[in-house]
Amino acid sequence: MSMSIERARREFSAEVAYLNTASYGLPPRGVREAVLAYERERAAGRFSPPDADPSVAAARAAFGRLIGVPASRVAIGGQASYFVGLVAASLPDGASVLVADGDFTSVLFPFAARPGLRVRSVPLERLAESVDAGTDVVAVSAVQSADGRIAPLDDLADAAAARGARLLLDVTQAAGWLPLDGVRADWLVCAGYKWLLGPRGTAFLAGTGEALAALPAVGAGWYAGADVWDSIYGLPLRLARDARRLDLAPSWQAWIGQVPGLELIEAVGVPAIRKSNVGLANRFRAGLGLPAGDSAIVSVPVAAGTAERLRAAGVAAAVRAGRLRCAFHVSTGEADVDRAVELLAGAVLPEAGLLREDGGDQKTLTP
Repeated sequence: MSMSIERARREFSAEVAYLNTASYGLPPRGVREAVLAYERERAAGRFSPPDADPSVAAARAAFGRLIGVPASRVAIGGQASYFVGLVAASLPDGASVLVADGDFTSVLFPFAARPGLRVRSVPLERLAESVDAGTDVVAVSAVQSADGRIAPLDDLADAAAARGARLLLDVTQAAGWLPLDGVRADWLVCAGYKWLLGPRGTAFLAGTGEALAALPAVGAGWYAGADVWDSIYGLPLRLARDARRLDLAPSWQAWIGQVPGLELIEAVGVPAIRKSNVGLANRFRAGLGLPAGDSAIVSVPVAAGTAERLRAAGVAAAVRAGRLRCAFHVSTGEADVDRAVELLAGAVLPEAGLLREDGGDQKTLTP
């Protein structure tokens, strides 16, 4: 069933102008109703754990369709950083990992915390050209959390392939609005509670069969078993033969709620969502006298206290890396954008002289 942006927007019930999907996505009506129905069944004692399995399977398949891979190459868990950690755990001592300056730490810390790895950080714009013959893994967010910059995905894929490196993409800030069907990467990780509109507690790992096979199932439990409900007790080891061997046991309510969020994304379609989101972001940019961009996230320098003033006036945004970050998704309307622009009159600072919150670029993350 297809759905227009206008129809989808009516599924949300925000009481503020919500420009903060990059922090968490608002739940559409279907998500709210599914989670509440689960809680009612659980409170009544009628819920049975296998009742959640169809939702896990449906979410796994829907995410696979979103990025263009079969469900057999999608694993599920609770947080994206865990799956990045599996990649870090799979690397030999001395492996070299290339990352982007200022990326989200869930992409950086699993590698930096792993003894024996060499982690090199360069500006996002220089990431592709910095892949060399000594690079084993390139790890980067497809869309940067702090400011919405989009990584040069094709250039990175070409550079990694040419030099024998593997590419890890965190698509948490991309999946749901940026078309990813057919994106070239060895591994993709994604948390579902932002642009995929699910409750907090869902995450996906996908990749090529070869790259997934290289990951150790260090968190394997009963849900990673070949037959989940026959894998609860005792040896021998009997893991699933596909990506499910990397599964973590699901938070039931989160996965039950994730499915309607993914269904809404599919019903509207990512190309239509991208057009709407970027259009709203550019309406916001134009209202502030800024040039058009290509992202659903806009980051601007503002006077101190601006975010608090916006919140008091009913506009939800965030401050990241010392700047105001506004994110535009299906739940956002033109009136929300115009309200924010009106309130920001005179509060946006010139770029010149803007200082980074962290005092500068971090060049190495190796302990």
